[in-house]
Amino acid sequence: MAFSLPNFIGHRGAAGYAPENTLASIHKAACLGTSWVEFDVQLTYDSELVLFHDNSLDRTTNGSGLLADQRLKSLKDLDAGSWFGSDFTGETIPTLTQALGTARELDLGCNVEIKSSFGRERETVRAVARTIVNFPKSPTILVSSFCHETVHMLKYYLPEVRRALIVRKIPANWQSLMKRMQCSSLHVSEESLDQRQVQMVQSTGIKVLAFTINDRKRAEHLFAMGVSSVFTDVPGKIFSPMTMAV
Repeated sequence: MAFSLPNFIGHRGAAGYAPENTLASIHKAACLGTSWVEFDVQLTYDSELVLFHDNSLDRTTNGSGLLADQRLKSLKDLDAGSWFGSDFTGETIPTLTQALGTARELDLGCNVEIKSSFGRERETVRAVARTIVNFPKSPTILVSSFCHETVHMLKYYLPEVRRALIVRKIPANWQSLMKRMQCSSLHVSEESLDQRQVQMVQSTGIKVLAFTINDRKRAEHLFAMGVSSVFTDVPGKIFSPMTMAV
């Protein structure tokens, strides 16, 4: 798959239609015509990589406590679907390897967002790098994080994979950050964006991606500003099958 970013990227799979960060959500995104999905990855107690957003298990599983304190075997016994709806009862927390395999089967690009536990940043980056490098016929991948240290380390551990920094708003020193981390894109919370900022960043060759947009009019407004792609929970609601090369 050539590297290109579509207008719409399924956020945590298709989190508006299926439990976030599950294989069911990735499948749903593909069924809705999405060509890329985003999901969150973090490290378990026994150094396995799983798809999960929160620090705590409480919101999206029938478990409790911190994910980082649990071994993979225990996590696999949890129900990660019932909270969303009875149709998803028994859905489990997938590993990164499972998610990449599903994406490969469905011909989906992947934005892997790394959520590093404090003090385990390097361990997490190294585990992600090993998984991606050793994965056979890997799907097209973009790796991102809010953590500056994580993104900077990716430059060394995954030099051939595109990377992005995630921010709530574009910082004053964005240009030096992008140069130091050698990012191809900057992922920004949509409510903080204005046209001047978007055009300023994109004039340097850095793509601006906005999160999380679930209203089609807002998406159209962001595209008019010059935003390259938007993350959405509901691709079936605002999806448009246009693709923009990067």
